[in-house]
Amino acid sequence: MSVKKVATVFKEAINPSESLQQMVLAYTDYLKVAEQEQTKRREIDAWENETITKINAQRELLMAYLDRSFDERAENFRALFAVVDNAMPTAGYAYASGNNDQLALTLNSITEIAKSSPFKDLANLASVRAALDDPDHEWTF
Repeated sequence: MSVKKVATVFKEAINPSESLQQMVLAYTDYLKVAEQEQTKRREIDAWENETITKINAQRELLMAYLDRSFDERAENFRALFAVVDNAMPTAGYAYASGNNDQLALTLNSITEIAKSSPFKDLANLASVRAALDDPDHEWTF
């Protein structure tokens, strides 16, 4: 086969303008897909930032709850032990307040508070989750 014949067959089999048109079409399709993927990445980044912000807000709320819960327990223990100290015998074996009932009641209160856990309210994770998701939920400490 001669070179002229090969060139003629080649020209008939492959149309240069059609090839160029297909290349341009493929490139524009690529640009559309690239833009769509960039948009998806921006949406994912926005969702990520929003989710991280929610998690941090919920974390702060939970930490504040735990701080206040433990602060309240500590204050209760301080007050109750002050009552116990007041009711305990002094060096002369005489009771400072002379009230054994008050001492027994106070020691019982200390025991009950020690038995309870500030985490007991967190035992039902579904209700905690619902409370965290509810923007109108009022937290009482």
